[in-house]
Amino acid sequence: MIYILLPLLAFVAPLFATLPQSMVDAIVNDKIDPKNLSIVVQDLSSGTVIASLNPTTPRVPASVEKIATAYAVLLEFGADFKWPTQLYYRGTLKSGVLHGDIIVKGYGDPTLRAKDVKEFAQKIASFGVRKVVGNIVIDRTFFKNSPKISSGFDKNFLSEYNAMPDALMYNDHLNYIQIAPRNGIITAQALYSDKSFRISNRIKATNGACRGKNAWPSVKYSKRSDHIDVVLDGTLSKRCHKITLHNVLSKPYSSFYYSFKSYLQASGVAFNGVLKLSAVPKGAKLLMTHYSKPLEKIVAKTLKKSNNLYARHLFLALGAKRYGYPATVENAERAVRDTLGPKGVLSTGDFIDNGCGLSIRSRMSPMTAIKINRSAYRDFGKMWLDSLSIAGVDGTLKKRFAHSIVKKHAFMKTGTLKRAKNIAGFVKTKSGRLLNVAIFYNGAKIWLGRDIQNKIITMLVRE
Repeated sequence: MIYILLPLLAFVAPLFATLPQSMVDAIVNDKIDPKNLSIVVQDLSSGTVIASLNPTTPRVPASVEKIATAYAVLLEFGADFKWPTQLYYRGTLKSGVLHGDIIVKGYGDPTLRAKDVKEFAQKIASFGVRKVVGNIVIDRTFFKNSPKISSGFDKNFLSEYNAMPDALMYNDHLNYIQIAPRNGIITAQALYSDKSFRISNRIKATNGACRGKNAWPSVKYSKRSDHIDVVLDGTLSKRCHKITLHNVLSKPYSSFYYSFKSYLQASGVAFNGVLKLSAVPKGAKLLMTHYSKPLEKIVAKTLKKSNNLYARHLFLALGAKRYGYPATVENAERAVRDTLGPKGVLSTGDFIDNGCGLSIRSRMSPMTAIKINRSAYRDFGKMWLDSLSIAGVDGTLKKRFAHSIVKKHAFMKTGTLKRAKNIAGFVKTKSGRLLNVAIFYNGAKIWLGRDIQNKIITMLVRE
């Protein structure tokens, strides 16, 4: 590649940039305003920057911000860390009757699922408990929990990427409704015995084909203080297969409670108490501790799938680890900066707002992304590389490069918002060289950012 000073006459404003002619031509041909674009390409081995454009300009990073959160958490906790959730009881057990409460202490494990709650119930039954005369108490004090169920970042209020964190998370903060033709009618029920929201089913069954207006019901949502009411209407063919809706409809601890209650009963444990929110009381006895999968796997899912909820939990857990709980967004942001500070990867213009990038307040320069990825690769090697989305294989890049020379040659984190299209990670050239790459586009018509990223990454693979 031949590297030149970007011709000033090609753009409205002067720029300080060193780019190969092929990149210059691509930018000019796509009519991209260079003020909206930042490019950094670094030889990973030597650390030499071999191509740059606006490398230190702070930009809205979108989900590329997650690499800062993930790296800081791996440094602080270690790749083998497993998230605990503790089950306690208090009171006395006599003749199969527990006269007292069951207490669940959450530490923000974002991966807690229905199968884990079933395990809790079975564990209680294994101790000979056949009846609980008391309540289920949930301790959520590890986080300073928001009263909101959704971040409300955009109009898709109930979408999973808008879900708010909670110290007692359950099923990714998602509520499930299954709609199915059955015995000539259309049934609609909440899965996992979840009564944390209400369903009004007005769907009428038809005999016609399952297509058009008869293939999907009308779904309307009505906000309440701590949950959503769901109204199902319209027509649905009796020939349709079952439909499963999943949205953020209530508090996760509430869904957890109803599932736990159901699994207790299924395990032969009678329970007629209620849900209480409180810290673990003095004198409570530890019954069991459930552990998540290793942090390495949770980080990989966070980065590959760009999971906002997981990233928020990583972020808050770091804040709690560094500065005590309840974890807050403020002490989590401070914790990221203090953890990464000794690595020299952050600049004064960087701001990690909520750890996941779902923010227009966050700022990160592409050079910061370059520094984070190089430092993380030095510390964690192939594990860090494999935690990123692999082009044409998995995560957010599974389809993007599926039929391209780039397939299996790029390991990257993407980030997309209304006016941001960013990518950062590693590109393996055909000659075997590993390049550290960050391309940030902040501006209108974000498809321009995607197109120039695809062209530049393809150029680098062909090197």
